[in-house]
Amino acid sequence: MDHPCHTLCFELMSFRQSVHHRSLLKTMYKYPHTISIKFHTKYENMGIPLISLLCLFTLLFSSAHSELCNPTDKKVLLRIKAALNNPYLLTSWNPATDCCKWYCVKCDSTTHRINSLTIFSGKISGQIPAEVGDLPYLKTLEFHKLSNLTGPIQPAIAKLKSLSFLRLSWTNLSGPVPEFLSKLKNLTFFDLSFNDLSGYIPPSLSLLPNLNALHLDRNKLTGPIPESFGKFTKVPDLYLSHNQLSGKIPASFANMDFNVIDLSRNRLEGDASVVFGSNKTTQIVDMSRNLLQFDLSKVKFPKSLTSLDLNHNNITGSIPVEMTKLNLQFLNVSYNRLCGQIPVGGKLQSFDNSSYFHNRCLCGSPLPSCK
Repeated sequence: MDHPCHTLCFELMSFRQSVHHRSLLKTMYKYPHTISIKFHTKYENMGIPLISLLCLFTLLFSSAHSELCNPTDKKVLLRIKAALNNPYLLTSWNPATDCCKWYCVKCDSTTHRINSLTIFSGKISGQIPAEVGDLPYLKTLEFHKLSNLTGPIQPAIAKLKSLSFLRLSWTNLSGPVPEFLSKLKNLTFFDLSFNDLSGYIPPSLSLLPNLNALHLDRNKLTGPIPESFGKFTKVPDLYLSHNQLSGKIPASFANMDFNVIDLSRNRLEGDASVVFGSNKTTQIVDMSRNLLQFDLSKVKFPKSLTSLDLNHNNITGSIPVEMTKLNLQFLNVSYNRLCGQIPVGGKLQSFDNSSYFHNRCLCGSPLPSCK
């Protein structure tokens, strides 16, 4: 005959396996004495102390109620894992465990809904699963450093109205930058850099009212910078470098006080002086390796400027004396058509000749003296 403890354990395990619904668990927590009396009455004459029963029930209920993850979110995550061919990176995504504890996943501390999905640096192939759009409480979505992630940007992302952080970078995503991304009004960080994206930049991205940073750099984007980018409600740090953008820098940029603007390594032409202004608070400007042509001596630089890179353009004029008042940490105006003496003072002589060489007739320290 089995020992009564063995019988009790078996019945407790059977009871635990029958608990599938949160509603039943709530009832158990609300009326625990009902269940404990049932088991105690049966086993009180078998030599099992009441305190042992209470300990077993505590273990049972804490284990059964330990999963915080929303069951709908859990099913969606498992479908995402299957769509990505069950990669090793997502081994922790075990249906028998709490999905709030899975790798690459975070839950809201109060609602326990999935609010962050960050998949990066793993051997994952295929396309972004459409199921990501079925996680309605996502605030952060990141697919990063996944060289075998291909295809277009998933349209289902447009359903994620709570999204504030979007990073799809260092992948092989292709196709256009989709218009639907402008519907994600809560975005504060937007990064599509280091991909294989092509086509024009959607002007509607300027309708995103809360952006702190916009990264579209290192793609194959063509066409002009949208004029609408001079009409952001909140001025983001703007990174458009290493593309094939052409045309002129929008005149509307005269109204924008960018903290950081990087337009380097494109095919932009014409006057870039609209980026600057004595009343602006811009700190970092990189417009190197373009086809820009303007008179540097007429530019009014913001006093806040700390980094200026204009190398490999067709910039004329001379270096203005006002630049000696800037607290520059980096400067490169090489490979242009500048003339005249480099003003003495400030930080201008702290840079070596590589910051100034290959100009038409620029002279003075750190270059050879003027004749």
